[in-house]
Amino acid sequence: MSDFLEGFSFKAVTADMADEVAKIEEVCFPPNEACAYKDMINRVKYAPELFLVAIDNKTGVIAGSLNGIATDEETFRDEFFTDISLHDPKGKNVMLLGLSVLPGYRRHGLAREIVRRYAATEKDRGREKLILTCLEDKVDMYKSFGFLDLGLSASTWGGESWHDMGFALD
Repeated sequence: MSDFLEGFSFKAVTADMADEVAKIEEVCFPPNEACAYKDMINRVKYAPELFLVAIDNKTGVIAGSLNGIATDEETFRDEFFTDISLHDPKGKNVMLLGLSVLPGYRRHGLAREIVRRYAATEKDRGREKLILTCLEDKVDMYKSFGFLDLGLSASTWGGESWHDMGFALD
């Protein structure tokens, strides 16, 4: 692990972090794509085990996070972003809903490390796949993390055209 990454603690989210992770979402995504504040708070409340945060050990700032919900479904749909009742804690797959890294922490491998640790945790929990959608300009990044591009998605979240991406946890 790089010296940069050694400066972080990686932890599950706690209720007292909800406001901060909601604000990070607003910084990292344009308004049409960002998760609504209330929906992010609900994710922290009802699916905290599916959040991983990276905390800068020097400042205590949450520099990045990854969150999702579990389901037995195989195909990503927009309702996962807004309907926490779709979360099944025993679901075999995780629909990843947001990878956020604050601008000052980008381009040092933090996103890759968050995804790597998240995937290892979910594999240990017996999950089968991580599934996400991303814009065209992020496809290569996710491919470099080990995801496969499954083609254009049916998702129209934020009025955008998305790619479905999958990562087998075997």
